[in-house]
Amino acid sequence: MVSQDVPDVLIFAIPNGGKRNAVTAQKLKLEGVVPGVHDLFVPEWGLWIEMKRQKNGYLSKEQRDFGEEMDRIGYDWIVCKGCEDAKAQTEAYVLRTRPHPRTRAQAGAER
Repeated sequence: MVSQDVPDVLIFAIPNGGKRNAVTAQKLKLEGVVPGVHDLFVPEWGLWIEMKRQKNGYLSKEQRDFGEEMDRIGYDWIVCKGCEDAKAQTEAYVLRTRPHPRTRAQAGAER
């Protein structure tokens, strides 16, 4: 989705959502799954992205709490309603905060 537009920037999904039975939910909790973690993360930009449906898509209390915690520790986050909104908001974020975002290759060369 978004990563097709910025192929040199790592964007990965957090497979946290969905309904599960009690046994699976307990296993995931023991593995470290945390309710409310946003759907996508862009490490190079320190940006979390929460995806919602275009209509009637709202943050849960856990998602709101996660966003507030990310604010507290210095990460940014956006809520996007659909793919086109995600592309627009991500582009606006980059233009606003990262006039010249680093690619993975540039970041690796700096180490």
